[in-house]
Amino acid sequence: MATSELIGIGPKFRPLLNDVDLVAPVDSPVQFSHNAASRVSTGSDRKLNRDAIDLRGEVLSTSMFEEIVGSSEAIRRVAGQVIRVAPSGATVLVTGESGTGKELIARAIHKRSRRSASPFTKMNCAATPPSLIGTELFGYEKGAFTGANQRHAGRFEAANNGTIFFDEIGEMPFETQVALLRVLQEREFERVGGTQSISVDVRVIAATNCDLATAVHSGKFRLDLFYRLNVFPIHVPPLRQRPEDILLLAKYFIERYAAREGKRIRRVERRTAELLEAYHWPGNIRELQNVVERAMILCDSDTFFVDKAWLHPESEPRPGLRPSLTTREREIIETALAESHGKVAGTDGAARRLGIPRTTLESRIKSLGINKHHYGLI
Repeated sequence: MATSELIGIGPKFRPLLNDVDLVAPVDSPVQFSHNAASRVSTGSDRKLNRDAIDLRGEVLSTSMFEEIVGSSEAIRRVAGQVIRVAPSGATVLVTGESGTGKELIARAIHKRSRRSASPFTKMNCAATPPSLIGTELFGYEKGAFTGANQRHAGRFEAANNGTIFFDEIGEMPFETQVALLRVLQEREFERVGGTQSISVDVRVIAATNCDLATAVHSGKFRLDLFYRLNVFPIHVPPLRQRPEDILLLAKYFIERYAAREGKRIRRVERRTAELLEAYHWPGNIRELQNVVERAMILCDSDTFFVDKAWLHPESEPRPGLRPSLTTREREIIETALAESHGKVAGTDGAARRLGIPRTTLESRIKSLGINKHHYGLI
């Protein structure tokens, strides 16, 4: 399994907020139903509905792509874009917050393309040291540098006739952007230390959780490369913008981890269902998965529950308290960004300096409205 995230499409279903049971026949997956009342979203209005809803069929009918589960209108639009662009061979730029399922979108495009029988290769630009990205992508010749004892093929060669996925493309070093632009334009490159051009036929799909237009304006990202990547943009919405998918996604994860732990879950607490749907999920689907996995480990009965302390919904602050805390948090983050010259990830990034996960820092930067690219100019 390449990623733990889920996204989805499919028929509409009614989100359950009241007493929810997961009734599990002996030889079938768990299913959502309830005996009291469920609320049905109709815009901003919610009405009570007493009909039981069996979501077992929903999960099967919405699994159109690899591990893609859901039913919201927002995801329907994304899926429609995937279906249209997949056969074309066009370069795709997938945008969205961390944890929304951008890699799954890339894999879905590859699997529905004419290149599906060929390799799908990926590179996380933030996790790869800048000094190694060139050799990782293009390979190197024997003797190109100390320790290069034999010729090494890079990821572009490995992905020939297939697809290469660049995650966090906004973190790619400027000098590597120039080399990538050449591959996109001319479909050829040289290995490090080599002089012979190598032709490749590779489809490029890139993903980012940052605003590349702002990065272009700050001089961190090349404008010509942005245009080359942005041929067909797809934006994956955050989970808070598709609340009707939350319980269906939770059900999927409950089934997965119940099977892994050898447990039989029959019910979900009403309070838990309400907590899951009311929470704003700053970590998106990845955070939802982690919460379900933790709950499953601790669950000793046939009733699934989530501890409220695991979720931290934003609440109304006491007068005079929140502004000072927010100001202090902003100062700390801005100082770290200044010291790292706007870089969030990596060994010299702001997240490492602050001792927190990169995704957490990205979430707080967005929440506080901080322009991290500004600090790349300092």
